[in-house]
Amino acid sequence: MNRPPQPTDPAPSGEGLSFETAIKRLTEIVQLLERGDLSLEESLRLFEEGVKLSRVSQSRLDRAEKRVEQLLAVDDQGRARSAPFATESTEAGGAEEDGPKPRL
Repeated sequence: MNRPPQPTDPAPSGEGLSFETAIKRLTEIVQLLERGDLSLEESLRLFEEGVKLSRVSQSRLDRAEKRVEQLLAVDDQGRARSAPFATESTEAGGAEEDGPKPRL
C-alpha cells in the first residue's frame, strides 16, 4: 500500500540514490511543500533536501549529456571520433586510463 510522503521521512543526501529515485523524492518534497501545512523548520529542511537532490540530478544529467556528445562526435571529415572518456569507476577515484582526454 502506498502512503503519502511524510515530512519526517529521512533526508537522503542524494549521492547514493539513482537518478529516478532522486527525482521521485524531489517530486514528493514539492508536493509536501505545496500543501503548506508544515512548520517553518520542516519546510526549510525539506527545501534544503530538495536543493541537494536537484543539484545531484542536474549533475548526473550533465554527465550523461557529455557522454552522448562524445559518442556522437565527428571530426572535420565527418568521421566518428573515438576517445576514452571517464566512467563512473574512474570518476570515483579508480585508475584513470592513459592517453589524451577527449575535448568537447
